[in-house]
Amino acid sequence: MITTQFGARAQEKSTIPPDPEIRRILEQRVDVEKQSLGIVVGVIDTNGRRIVPYGHFGTNDARKVDGDTIFEIGSITKVFTALALADMVEKGEVSLDDPVAKYLPTNVTMPQRDGKTITLRELAVHMSGLPRLPDNLAPKNQDDPYADYTVEQLYSFLSGYKLPRDIGSVFEYSNLGFGLLGHALAARTGTDYEGLIAHRITKPLRMDSTGITLSPALEARFTPGHDQSLQSVPAWQLPTLGGAGALRSSTNDMLIFLEAAMAKRETPLKAAFALSEATRRDLGGDDAPQMGLGWMITKVGDDEMIWHNGGTGGYRSFMGFLVKAKVGVVALSNTSNEIGVDDIGRHLLDPTAKLVEAPKVRVAVTVDPALYDLYVGRYQLAPNFILAVTREGDRLMVQATGQPQIEVFPESDREFFYKVVDAQISFETGSDGKAKRLTLHQNGADMPAERIE
Repeated sequence: MITTQFGARAQEKSTIPPDPEIRRILEQRVDVEKQSLGIVVGVIDTNGRRIVPYGHFGTNDARKVDGDTIFEIGSITKVFTALALADMVEKGEVSLDDPVAKYLPTNVTMPQRDGKTITLRELAVHMSGLPRLPDNLAPKNQDDPYADYTVEQLYSFLSGYKLPRDIGSVFEYSNLGFGLLGHALAARTGTDYEGLIAHRITKPLRMDSTGITLSPALEARFTPGHDQSLQSVPAWQLPTLGGAGALRSSTNDMLIFLEAAMAKRETPLKAAFALSEATRRDLGGDDAPQMGLGWMITKVGDDEMIWHNGGTGGYRSFMGFLVKAKVGVVALSNTSNEIGVDDIGRHLLDPTAKLVEAPKVRVAVTVDPALYDLYVGRYQLAPNFILAVTREGDRLMVQATGQPQIEVFPESDREFFYKVVDAQISFETGSDGKAKRLTLHQNGADMPAERIE
């Protein structure tokens, strides 16, 4: 039996803004800033739970989003994957320090370094040494980048990869790592990833609107996803790396999960939630973020925010709560936009966290495409992160390590901008006119990258 601890009581003042103020924020984001077509916010506070929706399924689909509308939740899936791990640890089925290789076929060679092998714990805190994505991920369809990545390709990558650093030494966010974690746990239990999550989490919590494969009834509530131009895009399929981001859910279901995470709901997963939140790795100094099992943990005054966000080709998501204040927020959007719902979720939990302003409207100008030849090359942002600039006819393309190739558009002879994210690139040239470095401008930071041979 699952029960909620919310009973009838006099209304108490919440630290989270009232519904009309939340609705005003959503109206601004959807109607004025055009950063989404539909957003649903769920709130948990001292008075219980509430839903504030705004917007529609699509430009030409007048159905209104609500608490039962289903969205892709993207990387919030990682919290589910880590919770399944914690549940299996609590039940003695695995240990956090088990080698991942223990749950893979014997013909797969897991990367090692200095005699140490990657464990389940290191996958769950992004400290395995594995990259964000495998270098043999080469999608046929960039709009659905994981759909054709196979288990055989995963095993091939693992067997040939050389770790660039000591295991457990550096935090590096890894979709590959969490996809592998979900795969290994499913193998341990003799099921697939979807079955693992259903058996361990969604069925015990009675989250009837959460899964990967949707029934016809759930499909009818699944809002289409949209890109930054508000155009409809395909839903993502992650047959091999599902543990990184395959789940779909509704705001009402996500509030069930969040209540359980906040210990406001008695569930069979109470011990697993506690383990996933208490098992931590420091990512820096005293006030630096920490990494739980799947959860991000940051300081907010004398409180802690435990949270995760997500994004796929057509959706953005946020889930988080404050430990001491005992308030939580879920925010789901049917548009994949740099300015989506992360800032809304943080602002509702912490009013000092400002809402992000809509990006400047940038207009492409006409330049001679022959100019692009001066910029073609490889530019190193970090030891394992390269921006490869190429010319494709009259288009200038940029591809970051492990990411798809994206067109950039000229604002001037040396300044270019992305349309898919709020980011810009400027080139610095030498006496011969060729670029010797570029600078990536994103999230308020200016990141120079030297040209390399």
